[in-house]
Amino acid sequence: MTIASRLTDMGVTLPDAPAPAANYVPFVRMGSTLYVSGQISAGPDGLVIGKLGADMDVDAGAAAAKLCAIGLLAQVKAACGGDIDGLARVVKLTGFVNSTADFTDQPKVINGASDFLVDALGDVGAHARSAVSAASLPLGVAVEIEGIFELK
Repeated sequence: MTIASRLTDMGVTLPDAPAPAANYVPFVRMGSTLYVSGQISAGPDGLVIGKLGADMDVDAGAAAAKLCAIGLLAQVKAACGGDIDGLARVVKLTGFVNSTADFTDQPKVINGASDFLVDALGDVGAHARSAVSAASLPLGVAVEIEGIFELK
């Protein structure tokens, strides 16, 4: 089964890859390695804003992280000329969680992205990962995730 068909079966439609908001590129390809810039928690209804441990719970944070993962896949699809099936493997994610100083469940928040990628991609989606706290994130978003991918 192709990645595109798995996403369709899951009811996931990848959005157009968002354009960069400043002086950077959305991704850099070096050989078969693709580095994707941080994708913020944004969906069809706009930005997901909030601070974990203050005005958001882990489940809401995990949902925001899933949106970041969908954004990452949209960038991968763009890097592959519109064919998401050019993805060979998710290598590593680095997740940043907008959270209070005493919030310690960053890994549970980033699980929203990790679980989605493994559900959608199977073994191709299994990856190394970091999940860290941030005192704030751009535009007040709840989560930002960057990724490293292997392409075919």
